[in-house]
Amino acid sequence: MILHVDMDAFYASIEQRDNPALRGRPLVVGGSAEGRGVVATANYEARRFGIHSAMPVRKALHLCPDLTIVRPRMDVYAQVSKEIREIFESFTPLVEPLSFDEAFLDVRETAHLFGGPEQIGRSIKETIRARLGLVASVGIAPNKFLAKIASDIQKPDALVVIHPDQIESFLDPLPIERLWGVGKATGATMKRISIRTIADLKRLDPDSLQDLFGNSAQHYWELARGIDDRAVVPYREAKSISSETTFPEDISNREDLYGCLVYLVESVSRRLRSHGWKGKGIELKVRYHDFHSITRSQILPNPTDLTEELLRAANLLFHTKIPQDNRPVRLLGFGIHHLRQETYQQLSLFDQPKLEKQRSLDQVTDLIANKFGRNAIRRAEGNRSPNRRDR
Repeated sequence: MILHVDMDAFYASIEQRDNPALRGRPLVVGGSAEGRGVVATANYEARRFGIHSAMPVRKALHLCPDLTIVRPRMDVYAQVSKEIREIFESFTPLVEPLSFDEAFLDVRETAHLFGGPEQIGRSIKETIRARLGLVASVGIAPNKFLAKIASDIQKPDALVVIHPDQIESFLDPLPIERLWGVGKATGATMKRISIRTIADLKRLDPDSLQDLFGNSAQHYWELARGIDDRAVVPYREAKSISSETTFPEDISNREDLYGCLVYLVESVSRRLRSHGWKGKGIELKVRYHDFHSITRSQILPNPTDLTEELLRAANLLFHTKIPQDNRPVRLLGFGIHHLRQETYQQLSLFDQPKLEKQRSLDQVTDLIANKFGRNAIRRAEGNRSPNRRDR
């Protein structure tokens, strides 16, 4: 059996755990109330007002004037995610993380050691609650598609098991939007031809499906019958880490923009080190007031996780590849790609003392940021705290 474990309102739940005064109040984690930020996570009290992820914060405040808005603490969420991952791996080595707050687990080879799949699901929920003070929803099913639906169907604090002989009765009544790949546009098309539930879709023969949906027909036909042969793939390699900010007001001053860039580089490099990764490619993203966007990238000589090295490369890219025409900037982003697990490289006698000094500095700043918050210590240039979105 496959488990899908999904943390309930992950970012918001961590904030309420760490600050009990926030409990019971509608709360979102997201950007500035005065700016153009968006909701990253809404707790269940806020969702009752119709607030959801990716909603502009201004609209969320219109729906709930008493809403509490908390700035994201991505370093904290990453550390909690790491602890959750360790709990998963105590039950099976086959863990496929999808994001900070959800993962698939294949327990077919280890279920007999822990009392079966359902008992593993209960144990995971209990362990997460006891160690971390957080709530997880768990879906258990013969494949990924079914497990993910199961974890979501009774949120929050769900534990739903779908046995092989229950697949048809479970799927048939569900709205057609539950199928992966059926978004608003496709769902509207299906409803125009009276396909409202998964059972309705199953009544169409393969030829009719092909005429209506082309290359997606086989995909829909299989999912409607609960067929999903994809394996749980552990240790998925991250492709990139990035951080970006949408400013409350457009910025033209180059010094202010560079100060924001320093802040973003510090954030990304700290996340690199927390995961034990190094990156070889960097990218800058600029979106102007008229929504025209540009990106500029560079490949570094060697993979690195050192803030000073990344900042030096970002500085060069910023001053040589970003037009210096003082156009108002709406959004600024920094990312790093070509990631790999941390490895050690041969250093020259003259490079080593300098790099060791930089690494020691990063270790100290990471410790301070983890204990007192990332704004407790920052480079002088990074004097503007942006509204960030991390990936």
